[in-house]
Amino acid sequence: MDQACDCKMCQKLGWCPMRGGHKMVKIILLIIVLLFIGKMFLSDHDWRKGNEIVNTITVAGIGEVVIKPDIATVSFGVLAENLDVAKAQTESATKINNIINFLKGKGVEEKDIKTTDYNIYPRYDYTQTSEFYPYNGKQILAAYVVSQTVEIKIRKIADAGAILSGVGEFGATDISGLNFTIDDEDTVKDQARDLAIQDAKAQAKVLAKGLGVKLVKITSFSEGENYPIYYGISKSMMAEGIGGGDAIAPQIPVGENKVTSNVTITYEIR
Repeated sequence: MDQACDCKMCQKLGWCPMRGGHKMVKIILLIIVLLFIGKMFLSDHDWRKGNEIVNTITVAGIGEVVIKPDIATVSFGVLAENLDVAKAQTESATKINNIINFLKGKGVEEKDIKTTDYNIYPRYDYTQTSEFYPYNGKQILAAYVVSQTVEIKIRKIADAGAILSGVGEFGATDISGLNFTIDDEDTVKDQARDLAIQDAKAQAKVLAKGLGVKLVKITSFSEGENYPIYYGISKSMMAEGIGGGDAIAPQIPVGENKVTSNVTITYEIR
């Protein structure tokens, strides 16, 4: 005969629906609880294993390469005005063609001559129609303006002064943006980066020695966006020696350019 159940529900009902099965239920519940605890323990162990704390040090390195520029770039514009737009275009084209022929005669290759802007637009004059009403007036077409902007590369920098003077004599205006650059810039950037990496590695060794730790491996690397420092001459400086038939070709100091690289390296340490 089954032992009387002492649970409140069974006592209230006056009989036990489990007929002595309460012990089995308790055992099953105990097994479920143990399995749940075990699963939590294993999951926690795996998490700790996958997220093990790694000790690191981070160092920054700088590399600089100073080099003499081998290319000069400059922009100039040509303007032509006429009430007949076709005549304005012809005048502009004539000036540009003469300048390009001059540039080719100075050794500037066609691949280094590029039009960066071309515009045709009307220019109006404002005429007052009443002496007593100054705001009464009308616009009158004064001319059509044709403008063309050209950018050139001068690979023989020694000729830069003569070229700047020459394009002015052939009708170029708004001469600006003379910059001295490096033709093979990527190679120079690579050299600067290599120097920066060497600098960072040397610092890491000194730091590890001072801390009494061992460098294991590189865990991350990054390079800042660094740009070469170019030196140029402004339009106002060039205008003094350009534009007239007796113009003196200006001297163009080239100087040196500095290319800088900044890198950051993180090491795992033990």
